[in-house]
Amino acid sequence: MRKFLDRHWYAYAMVLPVVVVIAVLVLYPLAQGVFFTFTDINEANIANPVLDRAATYVGVGLRNYLNVLSGDSSYGSFWSTLVRTLIWTFSCVFFHYTIGLGLALLLNREVRGRAVYRVLLILPWAVPAFISAFTWKYMFNAQYGIINQGLRAIGFDDPPVWLGQNDWALVAVIVVNVWLGVPFMMVALLGGLQAIPADLYEAAEVDGATPWQRFRHITLPGLQSVSSTVVLLGIIWTFNMFAIIYLITGPNPNTRILVTYAFERFFSGASRDYAIASTYGVLILSVLLVFAGVYRRALRKQGEVW
Repeated sequence: MRKFLDRHWYAYAMVLPVVVVIAVLVLYPLAQGVFFTFTDINEANIANPVLDRAATYVGVGLRNYLNVLSGDSSYGSFWSTLVRTLIWTFSCVFFHYTIGLGLALLLNREVRGRAVYRVLLILPWAVPAFISAFTWKYMFNAQYGIINQGLRAIGFDDPPVWLGQNDWALVAVIVVNVWLGVPFMMVALLGGLQAIPADLYEAAEVDGATPWQRFRHITLPGLQSVSSTVVLLGIIWTFNMFAIIYLITGPNPNTRILVTYAFERFFSGASRDYAIASTYGVLILSVLLVFAGVYRRALRKQGEVW
């Protein structure tokens, strides 16, 4: 051990500051959040130095998990919210990937003005998310938004109230998130396309392969490594996407996903329920860890090393 440390002490010295920062900013809050899930902590019983009040919360064991997983509406209807979260996540990632792949295929060709198109298509990614959210919120306005004005212009006398208490609100936030997420997928997949040797396409064309056959047997296998990574990242980011939904629709039950409900429970109400909010946070982490494990196992069966 001493010989090992003598040889690698410099590497450990370089890594130590990062480990300390991660421990302080990530691991400690995570451990505290897990601890809160086993208590009844809220704004009324947490310690408050300003009011000279000591903490009076007590341990409750697994009661918070049982209450949340029971699906009781007073605890956020966990299962229906989870279903809505999955619809939101997989709809967004599906369109992110398919539209991003289509644009990457177009930009991978020698077309006039390709550099200009690349810049324009990356713009949604460059604009701060809150600016995009407020812009889209105005565009979806039922009375004055350009979307409903366009629908009225082509004959729709009663266009939908996009951001109201209905399912159109979920469609609206999915549209916005797709618009924001496509550039990342496009850039990542474009890099993957450019890494595929052109000789493979030339040989396939000489052998008489159709464009679809070249796409299926060369492009998709060549993108498998990149695709597996960006899809996993897209699912994790979208599953935890808070800003877009909350900035556009606010605490709307029709767009409520797990992470927005956790926020509402933590920061809203007469008595902010830190215990239930923390329970939702741990359950969100658990769902993502299970998904990542299953996803990694599936990739290994397909021969992918990840």
